[in-house]
Amino acid sequence: MERFIKVRRDLHRIPELGFQEFKTQKYLLDYLSTLPQANLEIKTWKTGIFVKINGQSPRKVIGYRADIDGLPITEETGYKFQSEHVGNMHACGHDFHMSIALGLITYFTENPISDDLLFMFQPAEEGPGGAEPMLKTDIMQEWKPDMVLALHVAPEYPVGTIATKEGLLFANTSELFIDLKGKGGHAAYPHNTNDMIIAACNLVTQLQSIVSRNVDPLDSAVVTVGKMTGGTVQNIIAEKARIEGTIRTLSPESMAKVKKRLLALVKGIEVGYECEVTVDFGAMYHQVFNDATLTREFMEFAEQLDKVQVVECKEAMTGEDFGYMLKEIPGLMFWLGVGSEYGLHHSKLTPDEGAIETAISLLSRYIEFKGTNDS
Repeated sequence: MERFIKVRRDLHRIPELGFQEFKTQKYLLDYLSTLPQANLEIKTWKTGIFVKINGQSPRKVIGYRADIDGLPITEETGYKFQSEHVGNMHACGHDFHMSIALGLITYFTENPISDDLLFMFQPAEEGPGGAEPMLKTDIMQEWKPDMVLALHVAPEYPVGTIATKEGLLFANTSELFIDLKGKGGHAAYPHNTNDMIIAACNLVTQLQSIVSRNVDPLDSAVVTVGKMTGGTVQNIIAEKARIEGTIRTLSPESMAKVKKRLLALVKGIEVGYECEVTVDFGAMYHQVFNDATLTREFMEFAEQLDKVQVVECKEAMTGEDFGYMLKEIPGLMFWLGVGSEYGLHHSKLTPDEGAIETAISLLSRYIEFKGTNDS
């Protein structure tokens, strides 16, 4: 497994943002070129890659997705193999995801099975979203899997643990960008202006009422404002302000309801503060909904293996665009324990590389089982 730890470290050095993963794509293609090519077909799409391993007597196609982009975070891990791209970091474990996928491809090029396998190296999971457009490609339509698998590293679980559940695993998510424009002016003459700092602050307060007063208490939703900017200097009343945040719900219906209420509050701000407000919901990710039969089978299979502990977890408000694939193709996603003190999207995330062996061992056995014994 040292080979794939090295791969992970190589990839960790070159994190790139969504649809800018040019070095990453080249690294992956260079590695794939070293493998036996007899049963291998490789096609690229933007910065992503499709890798098909032709089976010996295929009846179906088993799919596996690995996301490849990094995050705009300045790394503080202290690794000797720390990011060489200042301001970018693999802070969500996609370097792990890619090395595991390459480990599986390596195994199955050397140990072919009956069924076809399709590995998808997907760009832009962190934004603006690569899964949905990747699904619509001619390549995907030609090679479309009959089932699809994916994993996500989980710092809160120790190495050797996997966690998943039937049905809803991750939430519906939507980005949120709100721009307010009023009338700026001198701080000494506020009566001649429409202050967008005041308007934005009031809107942020009102947004918090959506979950507490417009969502069923037995349902779940999150409206978070993570960033607010406005104004230029301390003695000029702000003409413009911007709010950035996220919305997360456990059902598409709740997402629609939250957005409808948000737009109503925005209209009130426009009238009350005599300003113009524009709302952009940015990228929206569909919920990750695991197929019940496949998930139950996968969990029962994993429980039989040594050194693997299976946990039935609860759903999370995490967003993942793998949900678009599960919307069209039966499959599942699971958490892979990597035992880090710091969590996902943290500048000091240091996942335990022992999890790479856990994932490759588990998934190679399960895919072998599905591709040989299952009709």
